Amino acid sequence: MSRKFDTIVDGGCYFEGARWRDGRWYVSDALAGIVCAFDSDGNREDLMRVDALCSGLGWLPDGSMLIVSMKDRTLLRRAPDGEVHTHADLSSVAPHWINDMLVDQAGRAWVGTIGFAIQEGANPTTGELFRVDPDGSVTVAATEMWCPNGVVTIDGGNTLVVAESFAGRLTAFTINQDGSLQDRRTLAQFGTPPAQASGPEMLAAIELAPDGLAVDAEDHIWAADASGQRVVRVSPAGEIVDEVAHPDGTNTYTCALGGANGRQLLVAASQGVFEALAGVDGTAELIVTEVDVPAPAN
Repeated sequence: MSRKFDTIVDGGCYFEGARWRDGRWYVSDALAGIVCAFDSDGNREDLMRVDALCSGLGWLPDGSMLIVSMKDRTLLRRAPDGEVHTHADLSSVAPHWINDMLVDQAGRAWVGTIGFAIQEGANPTTGELFRVDPDGSVTVAATEMWCPNGVVTIDGGNTLVVAESFAGRLTAFTINQDGSLQDRRTLAQFGTPPAQASGPEMLAAIELAPDGLAVDAEDHIWAADASGQRVVRVSPAGEIVDEVAHPDGTNTYTCALGGANGRQLLVAASQGVFEALAGVDGTAELIVTEVDVPAPAN
């Protein structure tokens, strides 16, 4: 049976940070520097502009939205009334653009970095994962990660899982009560990690490049595959148990679960991040399809 896809929107630049909240999809049109929201009919509301470009999104317990401001390496905090302030400054510990983010139930923001000067064509190298506590204080949570990207928690919030895009793996940590991480381990390794080369060459050599992540009610992780034009469902044991291929063979970069019944899988796709950085825009889209297992209950 063929899978049905619906298009929420197309013509974007490069969508990141997809989330479902209060009946709408929220995303960053990252390289356009616009945080926006869409209802299921594709009606768009632009919430704010971020001059330094934007990526990961999340919410604090008081309903304030956190937004990754990529180039200046800060977290912005947008209050429910729309007023915007700086929540945290990571520029002293993050030499390169920051990227995706998870805000957990305790209000801690887990922020990844691209880890290298992607905009200048530098070769990928390792970077850090940062923890920003609710008071805005910044801690280096983990080091030597190959482009720490999408982040989710499983196991009742006790395990943090991070996509290392340029290593082709999902890496797990146990979260201690004070927010520190321990017991670093590989949850899933997709093929052999590639040798260091240019970004496009490494992506071409990776069997599966996990980018944005989403978790479902069975603690399985949906991972957008930045090298394979698909989204895969990974079990807690690290096995691929399902896959959703993009219907037109377009690159996929992030995903989210939501919709009225929690069973809509949103996929953000575009021609490519390196193409977008080179000025090719208008190819990004958000599409949805139904899956069997819903998002976790709030």
